[in-house]
Amino acid sequence: MTLAAHDRYDHSAIIHRPDYRWPNGARLALLIVNNIEHFAYREGLGSDSTGPATVQNQRPYAWRDYGNRVGLWNLLALLDELDLPAAHNCNAAVLDHCPEIAPALLARGDELIGHGRTNSERQDTLPEAEERRLIADSRDTLTRHGGRPRGWLGPYIAQSAATLDLLAEAGFTYCLDWPADDQPFWMRTRAGPILSIPYSVELNDSPAMVMRHHTGREFAAMITDQFDEMLAQSTARPLVMSIVLHPFILGQPHRLRPFRLALQHILRHRDQLWIARPGEVFDHIAGLPPGVVP
Repeated sequence: MTLAAHDRYDHSAIIHRPDYRWPNGARLALLIVNNIEHFAYREGLGSDSTGPATVQNQRPYAWRDYGNRVGLWNLLALLDELDLPAAHNCNAAVLDHCPEIAPALLARGDELIGHGRTNSERQDTLPEAEERRLIADSRDTLTRHGGRPRGWLGPYIAQSAATLDLLAEAGFTYCLDWPADDQPFWMRTRAGPILSIPYSVELNDSPAMVMRHHTGREFAAMITDQFDEMLAQSTARPLVMSIVLHPFILGQPHRLRPFRLALQHILRHRDQLWIARPGEVFDHIAGLPPGVVP
């Protein structure tokens, strides 16, 4: 039996790879990656607080808009309180619609990552020319707002068969769409290599709380369990732990409270960690000798 396959990367078991360290000798890198999104009103795609069957009326639109009006600012205040860097997957439309967002993120030194034009659309069903235009629109808008992106996460973590090629051709150096590993790995494109950086679909507030209806405390327990286990595993090999957030979900006060406690638990081990942004992970990996990273 012949299964459909891809040629983007070869199989590589994590136990057989060369060893390396993160900056300052750390073995575990921590990434906090937040998604800032803007949606069409009463049409298109979009999450719903009641579950996956989404009706696009004023209620789910307003619930998502809470993230840009309130939730994001709750989250940034918490990150400032704990002195934590972050990266933000930004829809291009949100930076034009909410002009105070980009200056606030850049003032923190945070990284802007390409995240399409809006989460009211997907890119994986578009013809190649239209997908190329979507990627360019996103890149150029973020650049205009002062944060030229090097990384990409597609809306709904979706890619077409040509996405990696189009990203490399548009100047992107890494992507977050392939949750295949706890270490970065190189992928092949027709324009040269692009790095896959770990981005969790498990430690992610959207599937956890919207799809599976976990509580904020259950999500916080997931974070602490993931951290404790990965910190122990990192004695054997370098690892990346990512925490994935959406301000209209995690930015709700009743979820923010247990999230603060989970971060405080992690930060008791701050001297053992490299708390980074994905672009910094790319820079470190790109500086390692060829062959160290598969």
